[in-house]
Amino acid sequence: MSAFGMIAGMRASRLLSLLLLLQTRGGLTAAELAEELEVSVRTIHRDVEALGAAGIPIYAERGPHGGIRLIDGYRTKLTGMTSEEADALFLSGLPGPAAELGLGTVVASSRLKVLAALPTELRGRATRLLERFHLDAAGWFRPGDTVPWLATIAESVWEGVRIELEYDRGDRQVRRLVDPLGIVLKAGTWYLVAGHEGQLRTYRVSRVVDVVLTDARTVRPASFDLSTYWTESIAAYERDTPRIEVTLRARRGAARWIEDVIDGPALASATELSDPDPDSWRTIRLTLDWPREVPGRLLALGGAVEVLAPATLRAEIAALASEAAARYAPTDAPAVTAGAAGD
Repeated sequence: MSAFGMIAGMRASRLLSLLLLLQTRGGLTAAELAEELEVSVRTIHRDVEALGAAGIPIYAERGPHGGIRLIDGYRTKLTGMTSEEADALFLSGLPGPAAELGLGTVVASSRLKVLAALPTELRGRATRLLERFHLDAAGWFRPGDTVPWLATIAESVWEGVRIELEYDRGDRQVRRLVDPLGIVLKAGTWYLVAGHEGQLRTYRVSRVVDVVLTDARTVRPASFDLSTYWTESIAAYERDTPRIEVTLRARRGAARWIEDVIDGPALASATELSDPDPDSWRTIRLTLDWPREVPGRLLALGGAVEVLAPATLRAEIAALASEAAARYAPTDAPAVTAGAAGD
């Protein structure tokens, strides 16, 4: 596209935004429109003249309560949309993820256009919805992954272009030539689903070190469905996750603390056992994921829990506790040598 064509396109988009702002808000001063559209007041006046010349019923009122307005009744309406459909539409766009994909301004512009086109009664309802509901997909105490390559990867998925990926596996970095097929946002984390050497793979986008767009087109399996693949992938992941059965005593007063360390589904499916002190403690048997991580997670609960079984887990926690105690022991404490107790 030529520079002239780009400028013309930018102006057309600005004129449309100006028109929709007036449709949505009823009337704004030139200064308010200039601030919204990030242009000068002089540019706003030229745009208003251009809209008027194009037959748009737009006019300016002078005075302290004046401003730029559209003639009452001038607007395009979306017909056949129910209030529930309008609610779902305005709750469906998450501004944070859209911005990470490089679509933040697109989502904002789309909302504005739809809001301006809605019938009056639905427009008021949608506005109240935006004022009173906010969706935040990320979990607590998680600042979110850094995903500098997400927009590039999203472009490759949309355009159907094969990419060369440099990926940090943890133990080493590898380069892969992959066919990007889809992007998934799961619990605040972005994943790329791609084909590699005839197999479907899932890559965590925050671990992507570099992306190079190629000239080759993506080879997309005819039967591939992103939603179906992801559902089956999650089911397989949860099915194949290593687990360990644990019996422990938990102090009743520390229930909230325990819930922060042990996930809800594990606690919900726990089996209650008899305890010698049921008023202060409860004994439960439950299944925990990722056995290698369990000793450290349970040690973090301190005296709020006591592991009863298996014995190997109890020994691992005791070893971690001894190591921590030795690490934090006073440096001037007298050393204890073998046989000293009998002297």
